[in-house]
Amino acid sequence: MLPLSLWPLPERRATIGVFTDIDDTLTTEGAITADALQALVHLKDAGLHVIAITGRPVGWSEPFARTWPVDAIVAENGSVALVSGHRPDRLIRLYQQDAEIRAANFIRMQQVAQRVLREVPGSVLSQDSPGRETDIAIDHGEFTDLPAGKIAEVVRIMQEEGMHATVSSIHINGWFGDHNKLVGAGWIVRELYGRALDAEMHRWVYVGDSSNDQLMFQAFGQSVGVANIRRFASGLTHWPRYVTHGERGAGFAEVAAALLAQPPRLA
Repeated sequence: MLPLSLWPLPERRATIGVFTDIDDTLTTEGAITADALQALVHLKDAGLHVIAITGRPVGWSEPFARTWPVDAIVAENGSVALVSGHRPDRLIRLYQQDAEIRAANFIRMQQVAQRVLREVPGSVLSQDSPGRETDIAIDHGEFTDLPAGKIAEVVRIMQEEGMHATVSSIHINGWFGDHNKLVGAGWIVRELYGRALDAEMHRWVYVGDSSNDQLMFQAFGQSVGVANIRRFASGLTHWPRYVTHGERGAGFAEVAAALLAQPPRLA
């Protein structure tokens, strides 16, 4: 990883949008900080696209989609998006799976969740589980401290049941379907702007903090890890290109400041 100060000015000036994780990237101790929120405001005021993409549930994400200055929040690791369309009173939900598939998958996911709870002592569902529609989450670091061996066991069970499984800074998420954060990013760019993300990847930035961001770090040439990414050092295969000095929300504010040091050239 290179220090953010080495991010070339021409790359920053060519940026048209920012994808960002939420937990421990925008937030600190579970809440967005004033500097991170102001950074979102500055990015939007400068005309950049700003999209949050998270493993958190759609129900949990709804109040933030209504109040934060973002184009959309893509929740549950790419499967569902919340779009205000400049009308927070009429928040729109978009899904990658149709209602019939979601209903069938929901039943299967609850069965897997119960297996995990039976077979992995100390495992508990995340407290935000009631807001989840297309995945399940086991808490390992938000309100419960689940050891690394048990985290690995949860992942094994999910994968054995045919699920995709990722580990964020706080949860182990599992779901049925081919979506993920990268697929969700391409999907929402098509839905919102009618464009192909593949054709403009070099003009977007991704900011994240944990092992479930590795796919995005690998895909985006302009990828940034906030400083707390280092706590996942032993488990990372793909690292962000740059790293901030500050952790969490303070690190995100650094990214915004770097982008806005010179007016970006927008599409």
